[in-house]
Amino acid sequence: MQKVFYEVNQFDQKCYEDFHLSEDLLMEQAAFSMCTFIQNKFSSHESVLIVAGSGNNGADGIALARMLYSSYDVRLYLPYEAKSPLAILQLKRALALGIECCTYVSKCDVIVDCLFGSGLNKELDDISKTIIDKLNRLDAYKIACDIPSGINKKGQILSKAFIADTTITMGALKTSLFSDLAKDYVGEIKVSNLGIQRECYEGASSVFLLDEKDMRLPLRTKKNAHKGSFGHACIVIGKKEGAGILCADACFSFGAGLVTAVSEEKLSLPYHIMQKSKIPSNTTALALGMGLGKYEKDELRKILNLNIKKVIDADMFYEELLKEYLDEKLVLTPHPKEFVSLLKLTNLANISVKELQNNRIHYALLFSKAYPKTTLLLKGANTLIVNDEHLLINTLGNVALSKGGSGDVLSGLILALLAQDYLPFEAAYAGSLAHSIASNNYNKNNYSLSPQDLINEVKCI
Repeated sequence: MQKVFYEVNQFDQKCYEDFHLSEDLLMEQAAFSMCTFIQNKFSSHESVLIVAGSGNNGADGIALARMLYSSYDVRLYLPYEAKSPLAILQLKRALALGIECCTYVSKCDVIVDCLFGSGLNKELDDISKTIIDKLNRLDAYKIACDIPSGINKKGQILSKAFIADTTITMGALKTSLFSDLAKDYVGEIKVSNLGIQRECYEGASSVFLLDEKDMRLPLRTKKNAHKGSFGHACIVIGKKEGAGILCADACFSFGAGLVTAVSEEKLSLPYHIMQKSKIPSNTTALALGMGLGKYEKDELRKILNLNIKKVIDADMFYEELLKEYLDEKLVLTPHPKEFVSLLKLTNLANISVKELQNNRIHYALLFSKAYPKTTLLLKGANTLIVNDEHLLINTLGNVALSKGGSGDVLSGLILALLAQDYLPFEAAYAGSLAHSIASNNYNKNNYSLSPQDLINEVKCI
Protein backbone atom coordinates (compact mmCIF):
# COMPACT_ATOMS: atom_id res chain seq x y z
CA MET A 1 0.00 0.00 0.00
CA GLN A 2 1.11 3.53 -0.73
CA LYS A 3 0.18 6.54 1.37
CA VAL A 4 -2.14 9.15 -0.14
CA PHE A 5 -2.63 12.71 1.13
CA TYR A 6 -5.17 15.50 0.71
CA GLU A 7 -2.34 18.01 0.30
CA VAL A 8 1.44 18.05 0.84
CA ASN A 9 2.25 21.66 1.76
CA GLN A 10 3.14 20.62 5.30
CA PHE A 11 5.71 18.14 3.96
CA ASP A 12 7.33 20.82 1.80
CA GLN A 13 7.49 23.00 4.91
CA LYS A 14 9.12 20.13 6.83
CA CYS A 15 11.79 19.96 4.12
CA TYR A 16 12.56 23.65 4.54
CA GLU A 17 12.56 23.71 8.33
CA ASP A 18 13.84 20.27 9.36
CA PHE A 19 16.01 19.16 6.44
CA HIS A 20 17.34 22.59 5.35
CA LEU A 21 16.21 22.01 1.78
CA SER A 22 15.26 25.24 0.02
CA GLU A 23 12.15 25.68 -2.12
CA ASP A 24 14.45 26.23 -5.10
CA LEU A 25 16.20 22.91 -4.46
CA LEU A 26 12.91 21.01 -4.27
CA MET A 27 11.86 22.61 -7.54
CA GLU A 28 15.12 21.56 -9.20
CA GLN A 29 14.47 17.98 -8.09
CA ALA A 30 10.89 18.11 -9.40
CA ALA A 31 12.10 19.32 -12.78
CA PHE A 32 14.91 16.77 -12.81
CA SER A 33 12.44 13.91 -12.25
CA MET A 34 10.44 15.01 -15.31
CA CYS A 35 13.68 15.44 -17.28
CA THR A 36 14.80 11.90 -16.38
CA PHE A 37 11.44 10.47 -17.40
CA ILE A 38 11.64 12.18 -20.81
CA GLN A 39 15.26 11.14 -21.36
CA ASN A 40 14.44 7.51 -20.57
CA LYS A 41 11.39 7.42 -22.82
CA PHE A 42 12.24 9.62 -25.81
CA SER A 43 15.20 9.93 -28.16
CA SER A 44 17.23 13.13 -28.12
CA HIS A 45 16.32 15.92 -30.53
CA GLU A 46 12.61 15.09 -30.40
CA SER A 47 10.41 18.13 -29.96
CA VAL A 48 9.14 18.93 -26.45
CA LEU A 49 6.51 21.63 -25.93
CA ILE A 50 6.41 22.87 -22.32
CA VAL A 51 3.39 25.00 -21.45
CA ALA A 52 4.15 26.89 -18.25
CA GLY A 53 1.86 28.94 -16.05
CA SER A 54 2.70 32.00 -13.98
CA GLY A 55 3.19 30.25 -10.62
CA ASN A 56 5.43 27.55 -9.19
CA ASN A 57 3.95 24.80 -11.37
CA GLY A 58 5.01 26.92 -14.32
CA ALA A 59 8.41 27.38 -12.69
CA ASP A 60 8.84 23.58 -12.63
CA GLY A 61 8.26 23.61 -16.40
CA ILE A 62 10.69 26.47 -17.03
CA ALA A 63 13.37 24.61 -15.05
CA LEU A 64 12.62 21.49 -17.11
CA ALA A 65 13.13 23.47 -20.33
CA ARG A 66 16.60 24.48 -19.12
CA MET A 67 17.51 20.87 -18.31
CA LEU A 68 16.38 19.55 -21.70
CA TYR A 69 17.78 22.43 -23.75
CA SER A 70 20.25 21.47 -26.53
CA SER A 71 19.52 17.74 -26.18
CA TYR A 72 15.91 18.20 -27.32
CA ASP A 73 14.01 20.62 -29.53
CA VAL A 74 12.61 22.55 -26.56
CA ARG A 75 9.69 24.92 -27.06
CA LEU A 76 8.77 26.92 -23.98
CA TYR A 77 5.36 28.56 -24.12
CA LEU A 78 4.35 31.03 -21.40
CA PRO A 79 0.81 32.24 -22.10
CA TYR A 80 0.91 34.34 -18.91
CA GLU A 81 3.59 36.52 -17.39
CA ALA A 82 5.74 34.79 -14.77
CA LYS A 83 4.54 36.03 -11.36
CA SER A 84 5.83 33.89 -8.48
CA PRO A 85 9.40 34.69 -7.34
CA LEU A 86 10.63 31.25 -8.40
CA ALA A 87 8.92 31.47 -11.80
CA ILE A 88 10.67 34.80 -12.39
CA LEU A 89 14.02 33.33 -11.26
CA GLN A 90 13.66 30.19 -13.39
CA LEU A 91 12.76 32.27 -16.44
CA LYS A 92 15.83 34.44 -15.86
CA ARG A 93 18.00 31.30 -15.81
CA ALA A 94 16.37 29.92 -18.95
CA LEU A 95 16.77 33.15 -20.90
CA ALA A 96 20.41 33.43 -19.83
CA LEU A 97 21.02 30.00 -21.36
CA GLY A 98 19.56 31.19 -24.65
CA ILE A 99 16.11 29.61 -24.53
CA GLU A 100 13.59 31.55 -26.58
CA CYS A 101 9.92 31.47 -25.68
CA CYS A 102 7.42 30.57 -28.39
CA THR A 103 4.10 32.36 -28.69
CA TYR A 104 1.69 29.58 -29.66
CA VAL A 105 0.88 25.88 -29.32
CA SER A 106 2.63 23.95 -32.08
CA LYS A 107 2.84 20.35 -33.30
CA CYS A 108 5.39 18.35 -31.30
CA ASP A 109 6.37 14.89 -30.07
CA VAL A 110 5.95 15.51 -26.33
CA ILE A 111 3.77 17.96 -24.40
CA VAL A 112 4.44 18.85 -20.76
CA ASP A 113 1.53 20.56 -19.01
CA CYS A 114 2.78 22.92 -16.29
CA LEU A 115 -0.07 25.44 -16.36
CA PHE A 116 -1.62 24.76 -12.95
CA GLY A 117 -0.77 22.41 -10.08
CA SER A 118 -2.83 20.69 -7.41
CA GLY A 119 -3.65 23.97 -5.71
CA LEU A 120 -6.00 25.14 -8.45
CA ASN A 121 -9.08 26.57 -6.72
CA LYS A 122 -10.88 28.68 -9.32
CA GLU A 123 -12.56 28.30 -12.68
CA LEU A 124 -10.33 28.38 -15.75
CA ASP A 125 -10.32 31.52 -17.84
CA ASP A 126 -11.08 31.43 -21.56
CA ILE A 127 -7.39 31.56 -22.57
CA SER A 128 -6.57 28.51 -20.44
CA LYS A 129 -9.57 26.62 -21.80
CA THR A 130 -8.48 27.33 -25.37
CA ILE A 131 -4.91 26.25 -24.65
CA ILE A 132 -6.03 22.99 -23.00
CA ASP A 133 -8.32 22.24 -25.95
CA LYS A 134 -5.44 22.73 -28.39
CA LEU A 135 -3.09 20.57 -26.34
CA ASN A 136 -5.63 17.76 -26.06
CA ARG A 137 -6.13 17.72 -29.84
CA LEU A 138 -2.43 17.35 -30.64
CA ASP A 139 -1.11 13.88 -31.48
CA ALA A 140 1.72 13.82 -28.94
CA TYR A 141 2.72 12.04 -25.75
CA LYS A 142 1.27 14.11 -22.92
CA ILE A 143 2.83 14.57 -19.47
CA ALA A 144 1.17 16.48 -16.61
CA CYS A 145 3.28 18.12 -13.93
CA ASP A 146 1.82 17.35 -10.47
CA ILE A 147 -1.80 17.07 -11.70
CA PRO A 148 -3.44 17.68 -15.08
CA SER A 149 -4.40 21.34 -15.41
CA GLY A 150 -8.10 21.87 -14.84
CA ILE A 151 -8.44 19.39 -11.95
CA ASN A 152 -8.79 20.94 -8.50
CA LYS A 153 -7.71 19.59 -5.11
CA LYS A 154 -11.00 17.68 -4.75
CA GLY A 155 -10.41 15.88 -8.04
CA GLN A 156 -13.17 17.83 -9.76
CA ILE A 157 -12.94 18.92 -13.40
CA LEU A 158 -13.21 22.69 -13.76
CA SER A 159 -14.99 22.73 -17.14
CA LYS A 160 -11.95 21.30 -19.00
CA ALA A 161 -8.78 19.43 -18.10
CA PHE A 162 -5.57 18.32 -19.78
CA ILE A 163 -5.67 14.64 -20.77
CA ALA A 164 -2.32 13.13 -19.74
CA ASP A 165 -0.69 9.85 -20.69
CA THR A 166 1.45 10.18 -17.55
CA THR A 167 1.11 12.40 -14.50
CA ILE A 168 4.30 13.02 -12.53
CA THR A 169 3.07 14.20 -9.14
CA MET A 170 5.43 15.95 -6.77
CA GLY A 171 6.58 14.36 -3.52
CA ALA A 172 3.60 12.14 -2.71
CA LEU A 173 0.29 10.86 -4.00
CA LYS A 174 -2.73 13.15 -3.64
CA THR A 175 -6.38 12.18 -3.26
CA SER A 176 -7.30 14.52 -6.14
CA LEU A 177 -5.62 12.11 -8.56
CA PHE A 178 -8.01 9.31 -7.59
CA SER A 179 -11.47 10.76 -8.04
CA ASP A 180 -13.67 8.95 -10.53
CA LEU A 181 -13.88 12.20 -12.49
CA ALA A 182 -10.08 12.36 -12.86
CA LYS A 183 -9.75 8.76 -14.05
CA ASP A 184 -9.78 9.63 -17.76
CA TYR A 185 -7.29 12.48 -17.34
CA VAL A 186 -4.40 11.37 -15.13
CA GLY A 187 -3.04 8.41 -17.11
CA GLU A 188 -0.23 6.50 -15.41
CA ILE A 189 0.75 8.15 -12.12
CA LYS A 190 4.37 8.46 -11.01
CA VAL A 191 5.72 10.15 -7.88
CA SER A 192 8.67 12.53 -8.18
CA ASN A 193 11.50 12.32 -5.66
CA LEU A 194 12.13 15.83 -4.31
CA GLY A 195 15.62 15.20 -2.98
CA ILE A 196 14.72 12.82 -0.16
CA GLN A 197 13.06 9.43 -0.19
CA ARG A 198 9.27 9.30 0.17
CA GLU A 199 9.61 7.60 3.57
CA CYS A 200 11.33 10.75 4.83
CA TYR A 201 9.15 13.24 2.95
CA GLU A 202 5.76 11.77 3.84
CA GLY A 203 4.02 11.84 7.21
CA ALA A 204 1.22 9.76 8.71
CA SER A 205 -1.90 9.06 6.66
CA SER A 206 -5.20 7.22 7.02
CA VAL A 207 -5.60 6.96 3.24
CA PHE A 208 -3.79 4.33 1.17
CA LEU A 209 -3.60 3.21 -2.45
CA LEU A 210 -3.92 -0.55 -2.91
CA ASP A 211 -1.42 -2.50 -5.01
CA GLU A 212 -1.74 -6.00 -6.45
CA LYS A 213 0.78 -7.23 -3.89
CA ASP A 214 -1.71 -6.37 -1.12
CA MET A 215 -3.86 -9.30 -2.25
CA ARG A 216 -4.02 -12.18 0.24
CA LEU A 217 -5.60 -15.18 -1.44
CA PRO A 218 -7.45 -17.79 0.66
CA LEU A 219 -4.91 -20.46 -0.24
CA ARG A 220 -5.28 -23.70 1.72
CA THR A 221 -2.18 -24.54 3.72
CA LYS A 222 -3.72 -26.79 6.36
CA LYS A 223 -3.62 -30.46 5.30
CA ASN A 224 -5.87 -31.92 7.99
CA ALA A 225 -9.07 -30.20 6.85
CA HIS A 226 -12.55 -30.83 5.49
CA LYS A 227 -15.21 -28.72 3.75
CA GLY A 228 -16.45 -27.38 7.06
CA SER A 229 -12.99 -25.96 7.75
CA PHE A 230 -13.56 -23.28 5.13
CA GLY A 231 -16.88 -21.91 6.22
CA HIS A 232 -20.51 -22.17 5.19
CA ALA A 233 -21.75 -19.21 3.15
CA CYS A 234 -25.42 -18.51 2.50
CA ILE A 235 -27.08 -16.25 -0.04
CA VAL A 236 -30.67 -15.12 0.41
CA ILE A 237 -32.23 -15.45 -3.05
CA GLY A 238 -34.80 -12.85 -3.98
CA LYS A 239 -37.06 -11.96 -6.87
CA LYS A 240 -34.26 -11.78 -9.44
CA GLU A 241 -32.68 -15.11 -8.69
CA GLY A 242 -29.85 -14.80 -11.21
CA ALA A 243 -28.05 -12.18 -9.10
CA GLY A 244 -28.00 -14.45 -6.05
CA ILE A 245 -26.89 -17.48 -8.06
CA LEU A 246 -23.95 -15.53 -9.54
CA CYS A 247 -23.01 -14.48 -6.02
CA ALA A 248 -23.17 -18.09 -4.85
CA ASP A 249 -21.05 -19.38 -7.73
CA ALA A 250 -18.40 -16.71 -7.20
CA CYS A 251 -18.36 -17.49 -3.49
CA PHE A 252 -17.80 -21.20 -4.10
CA SER A 253 -15.04 -20.47 -6.62
CA PHE A 254 -13.16 -18.31 -4.09
CA GLY A 255 -12.79 -20.96 -1.43
CA ALA A 256 -15.92 -21.20 0.69
CA GLY A 257 -16.25 -24.84 1.79
CA LEU A 258 -20.05 -24.91 1.56
CA VAL A 259 -22.41 -22.56 -0.25
CA THR A 260 -26.19 -22.59 0.18
CA ALA A 261 -28.83 -20.62 -1.71
CA VAL A 262 -31.76 -19.83 0.59
CA SER A 263 -35.15 -19.77 -1.10
CA GLU A 264 -38.55 -21.40 -0.76
CA GLU A 265 -38.87 -21.48 -4.55
CA LYS A 266 -37.24 -24.29 -6.49
CA LEU A 267 -34.07 -22.95 -8.11
CA SER A 268 -32.00 -24.13 -11.03
CA LEU A 269 -28.58 -24.22 -9.38
CA PRO A 270 -25.12 -25.50 -10.28
CA TYR A 271 -24.59 -28.93 -8.76
CA HIS A 272 -22.11 -27.62 -6.20
CA ILE A 273 -24.55 -25.08 -4.73
CA MET A 274 -26.98 -26.41 -2.12
CA GLN A 275 -30.49 -25.09 -1.50
CA LYS A 276 -32.41 -24.65 1.74
CA SER A 277 -35.65 -22.90 2.57
CA LYS A 278 -34.20 -21.56 5.81
CA ILE A 279 -30.74 -20.31 6.80
CA PRO A 280 -28.76 -23.26 8.22
CA SER A 281 -27.59 -22.99 11.83
CA ASN A 282 -23.95 -23.60 10.89
CA THR A 283 -23.80 -20.59 8.53
CA THR A 284 -20.62 -18.53 9.03
CA ALA A 285 -21.38 -15.67 6.61
CA LEU A 286 -24.38 -14.46 4.67
CA ALA A 287 -25.16 -12.26 1.64
CA LEU A 288 -28.36 -10.27 1.40
CA GLY A 289 -29.77 -7.82 -1.11
CA MET A 290 -28.66 -8.80 -4.60
CA GLY A 291 -31.77 -9.26 -6.74
CA LEU A 292 -33.82 -9.26 -3.54
CA GLY A 293 -36.79 -7.13 -4.61
CA LYS A 294 -39.58 -6.70 -2.07
CA TYR A 295 -39.11 -8.93 0.97
CA GLU A 296 -41.14 -9.42 4.12
CA LYS A 297 -39.89 -6.95 6.75
CA ASP A 298 -40.15 -9.41 9.63
CA GLU A 299 -38.07 -11.93 7.69
CA LEU A 300 -35.46 -9.27 6.91
CA ARG A 301 -35.28 -8.37 10.57
CA LYS A 302 -34.75 -12.02 11.56
CA ILE A 303 -31.92 -12.30 9.03
CA LEU A 304 -30.25 -9.06 10.13
CA ASN A 305 -30.50 -10.16 13.77
CA LEU A 306 -28.33 -13.22 13.08
CA ASN A 307 -24.98 -12.89 14.83
CA ILE A 308 -22.87 -13.65 11.75
CA LYS A 309 -20.86 -11.60 9.24
CA LYS A 310 -22.85 -10.30 6.29
CA VAL A 311 -22.43 -8.72 2.86
CA ILE A 312 -25.22 -6.24 2.16
CA ASP A 313 -25.88 -5.16 -1.42
CA ALA A 314 -28.36 -3.73 -3.93
CA ASP A 315 -32.01 -3.57 -2.84
CA MET A 316 -31.15 -3.51 0.86
CA PHE A 317 -29.93 0.08 0.54
CA TYR A 318 -33.52 1.18 0.09
CA GLU A 319 -34.71 -0.59 3.27
CA GLU A 320 -35.01 1.81 6.19
CA LEU A 321 -34.52 -0.88 8.82
CA LEU A 322 -30.94 -1.40 7.62
CA LYS A 323 -29.78 1.64 9.59
CA GLU A 324 -30.58 -0.21 12.83
CA TYR A 325 -27.94 -2.85 12.02
CA LEU A 326 -24.89 -0.90 10.90
CA ASP A 327 -22.31 -2.68 13.03
CA GLU A 328 -18.91 -4.35 12.83
CA LYS A 329 -20.22 -7.51 11.16
CA LEU A 330 -21.38 -5.80 7.96
CA VAL A 331 -19.72 -5.13 4.63
CA LEU A 332 -21.81 -2.77 2.50
CA THR A 333 -21.20 -2.77 -1.27
CA PRO A 334 -23.34 -0.02 -2.84
CA HIS A 335 -22.92 1.59 -6.25
CA PRO A 336 -23.32 5.41 -6.28
CA LYS A 337 -27.11 5.50 -6.64
CA GLU A 338 -27.51 2.99 -3.79
CA PHE A 339 -25.07 4.92 -1.61
CA VAL A 340 -27.03 8.12 -2.16
CA SER A 341 -30.09 6.24 -0.88
CA LEU A 342 -28.13 4.98 2.14
CA LEU A 343 -26.95 8.50 2.98
CA LYS A 344 -30.55 9.68 2.88
CA LEU A 345 -31.81 6.77 5.00
CA THR A 346 -29.23 7.53 7.67
CA ASN A 347 -29.98 11.28 7.56
CA LEU A 348 -26.35 12.03 6.71
CA ALA A 349 -26.98 13.78 3.38
CA ASN A 350 -29.70 14.32 0.80
CA ILE A 351 -27.70 14.64 -2.41
CA SER A 352 -27.78 13.64 -6.06
CA VAL A 353 -25.55 11.03 -7.65
CA LYS A 354 -23.73 13.87 -9.43
CA GLU A 355 -23.00 15.57 -6.10
CA LEU A 356 -21.70 12.28 -4.71
CA GLN A 357 -19.43 11.70 -7.69
CA ASN A 358 -18.04 15.20 -7.28
CA ASN A 359 -16.89 14.38 -3.75
CA ARG A 360 -16.87 10.62 -3.22
CA ILE A 361 -14.12 10.54 -0.61
CA HIS A 362 -15.83 13.19 1.50
CA TYR A 363 -19.13 11.31 1.64
CA ALA A 364 -17.50 7.92 2.19
CA LEU A 365 -15.65 9.33 5.19
CA LEU A 366 -18.78 11.12 6.39
CA PHE A 367 -20.55 7.76 6.51
CA SER A 368 -17.59 6.07 8.21
CA LYS A 369 -17.42 8.74 10.88
CA ALA A 370 -21.09 8.12 11.71
CA TYR A 371 -20.78 4.31 11.53
CA PRO A 372 -17.12 3.51 12.28
CA LYS A 373 -17.70 -0.21 12.88
CA THR A 374 -19.27 -0.83 9.47
CA THR A 375 -17.10 -1.51 6.42
CA LEU A 376 -18.19 0.40 3.33
CA LEU A 377 -17.11 -0.52 -0.19
CA LEU A 378 -18.26 2.20 -2.58
CA LYS A 379 -18.15 0.98 -6.17
CA GLY A 380 -16.94 3.19 -8.98
CA ALA A 381 -14.18 3.73 -11.52
CA ASN A 382 -11.97 3.77 -8.43
CA THR A 383 -13.35 1.67 -5.58
CA LEU A 384 -13.26 3.13 -2.07
CA ILE A 385 -13.10 0.85 0.98
CA VAL A 386 -13.48 2.59 4.33
CA ASN A 387 -13.74 1.53 7.96
CA ASP A 388 -13.32 3.70 11.06
CA GLU A 389 -12.20 6.56 8.76
CA HIS A 390 -9.37 4.44 7.33
CA LEU A 391 -9.70 4.68 3.57
CA LEU A 392 -8.28 2.38 0.88
CA ILE A 393 -8.43 3.24 -2.83
CA ASN A 394 -8.48 0.52 -5.48
CA THR A 395 -7.72 1.90 -8.95
CA LEU A 396 -6.96 -1.48 -10.53
CA GLY A 397 -10.38 -2.30 -11.99
CA ASN A 398 -11.22 -1.56 -15.59
CA VAL A 399 -14.15 -0.70 -17.83
CA ALA A 400 -14.76 -4.37 -18.67
CA LEU A 401 -16.46 -4.62 -15.26
CA SER A 402 -19.21 -2.23 -16.40
CA LYS A 403 -21.60 -5.12 -17.00
CA GLY A 404 -24.62 -6.48 -15.19
CA GLY A 405 -23.62 -9.20 -12.72
CA SER A 406 -20.10 -7.91 -11.99
CA GLY A 407 -21.25 -6.52 -8.66
CA ASP A 408 -22.89 -9.83 -7.73
CA VAL A 409 -19.58 -11.58 -8.36
CA LEU A 410 -17.81 -9.04 -6.14
CA SER A 411 -20.29 -9.69 -3.32
CA GLY A 412 -19.68 -13.42 -3.70
CA LEU A 413 -15.91 -12.98 -3.43
CA ILE A 414 -16.23 -10.91 -0.26
CA LEU A 415 -18.75 -13.42 1.15
CA ALA A 416 -16.32 -16.28 0.52
CA LEU A 417 -13.60 -14.51 2.49
CA LEU A 418 -15.95 -13.68 5.35
CA ALA A 419 -16.98 -17.33 5.51
CA GLN A 420 -13.29 -18.26 5.71
CA ASP A 421 -12.85 -16.00 8.74
CA TYR A 422 -11.36 -12.89 7.16
CA LEU A 423 -12.16 -9.70 9.04
CA PRO A 424 -14.77 -7.57 7.22
CA PHE A 425 -12.36 -4.77 6.22
CA GLU A 426 -9.79 -7.27 4.97
CA ALA A 427 -12.43 -9.30 3.14
CA ALA A 428 -13.71 -6.14 1.43
CA TYR A 429 -10.37 -4.99 0.07
CA ALA A 430 -9.07 -8.47 -0.76
CA GLY A 431 -12.30 -9.30 -2.59
CA SER A 432 -12.10 -6.00 -4.44
CA LEU A 433 -8.50 -6.68 -5.47
CA ALA A 434 -9.36 -10.19 -6.68
CA HIS A 435 -12.26 -8.76 -8.68
CA SER A 436 -9.98 -6.16 -10.31
CA ILE A 437 -7.06 -8.50 -10.97
CA ALA A 438 -9.38 -11.06 -12.56
CA SER A 439 -10.82 -8.43 -14.90
CA ASN A 440 -7.31 -7.35 -15.94
CA ASN A 441 -6.30 -10.94 -16.65
CA TYR A 442 -9.19 -11.37 -19.09
CA ASN A 443 -7.53 -11.32 -22.52
CA LYS A 444 -10.49 -10.94 -24.86
CA ASN A 445 -12.19 -7.73 -25.96
CA ASN A 446 -13.16 -5.68 -22.92
CA TYR A 447 -16.77 -5.35 -24.03
CA SER A 448 -17.26 -9.13 -23.87
CA LEU A 449 -16.51 -9.90 -20.21
CA SER A 450 -19.35 -11.88 -18.61
CA PRO A 451 -19.80 -12.67 -14.90
CA GLN A 452 -18.86 -16.28 -15.61
CA ASP A 453 -15.68 -15.15 -17.39
CA LEU A 454 -14.86 -13.14 -14.29
CA ILE A 455 -15.44 -16.10 -11.99
CA ASN A 456 -13.22 -18.26 -14.21
CA GLU A 457 -10.42 -15.68 -14.04
CA VAL A 458 -10.70 -15.51 -10.25
CA LYS A 459 -9.85 -19.21 -10.14
CA CYS A 460 -6.55 -18.50 -11.95
CA ILE A 461 -5.21 -15.53 -9.95
